[in-house]
Amino acid sequence: MNLLSHIEKFRARLAGLESALSGPGVFDDSQRAQELSREYARIKDLAALGDLYGKILADLEANRALLKTEPPDSELAQLAREECARLQAAEQDLARRILASLVPPAPADSRNTIIEIRAGAGGSESALFAADLYRMYSRYAEARAWKTETLDSNPSDLGGFKEIIFSVSGAEVFKRLKYESGVHRVQRVPATEAQGRIHTSTATVAVLPEAREVDVELKPEDLEINVCRASGKGGQGVNTTDSAVQIQHKPTGLIVRCADERSQQKNKARALTVLRSRLLEAKIAEENAKYAANRRQQVGTGERNEKIRTYNFPQNRCTDHRIELTLYNLSSVMDGNLDPLIEPLIAHDLEARLAELKL
Repeated sequence: MNLLSHIEKFRARLAGLESALSGPGVFDDSQRAQELSREYARIKDLAALGDLYGKILADLEANRALLKTEPPDSELAQLAREECARLQAAEQDLARRILASLVPPAPADSRNTIIEIRAGAGGSESALFAADLYRMYSRYAEARAWKTETLDSNPSDLGGFKEIIFSVSGAEVFKRLKYESGVHRVQRVPATEAQGRIHTSTATVAVLPEAREVDVELKPEDLEINVCRASGKGGQGVNTTDSAVQIQHKPTGLIVRCADERSQQKNKARALTVLRSRLLEAKIAEENAKYAANRRQQVGTGERNEKIRTYNFPQNRCTDHRIELTLYNLSSVMDGNLDPLIEPLIAHDLEARLAELKL
């Protein structure tokens, strides 16, 4: 493949972006200006990679030409062979980076994210597993300096979660976490199991790109907003004030509930954010088949045979069934070390997108 010819096309686009960003009134539309600026930064980096790639190819050709003229056993020929080996490795690595840069990022990749974890099949054990997943994602977010904020939760009697909804904000959050959507299966001996038998349980994970107000218009007449008293832990007054907020979107029937310590307005704002994100998810699914995910498509019914990943505690094994990847470091994964799972998923997705672009 002639990568340089592809890069030249992007150089032409770079010149067009420079012209657009220097044009009058471009920053009157802040969202459009941000989109142009992000694209400009991406293509400028790609052009820099192209310059380096061109230099490596030229140096490689020069060393190969030298090998043709020098005696094979000469010191200069030996140096040229070593340099060719180094340059070939650098060329292959750079080619992979350029291919990745040629694929335009998905529109939602830079968005903050809302994650919804729900207990599935398995009773109280599935609720405990949901809590383990929440801890896993929280640890991963902490390691990447992302911020998490709980929006709503429904604790179980044994310390798990029947449901927990939380937001994650930071750099490229959705880009990395979008692969977590689906049914997660756990195989282990539950704390409540007296005879030491291994049980299989599930929890469902939905990962939603956070929607902006301009993405989804919420008409006041389409919303039914109710307030009620928050439940659960909290400070003085948490259960004596109407702080929890429930919003129903009448056209779709979607219902969102958020409960903070005391602030009704804060809960309302959070609930509207979750509602917009759910509506955006459905909108994207309708407009772009590649997203392939309204809520039911994304998480299924929670049955054990719909799994995307299995966490087998007796074998210390974690298997992602979409790419047939198995790791024997489950304890590390549950402690938030998700990159060994996420990086191969990103690479697999990149290969599929490159194939679509015929690169």
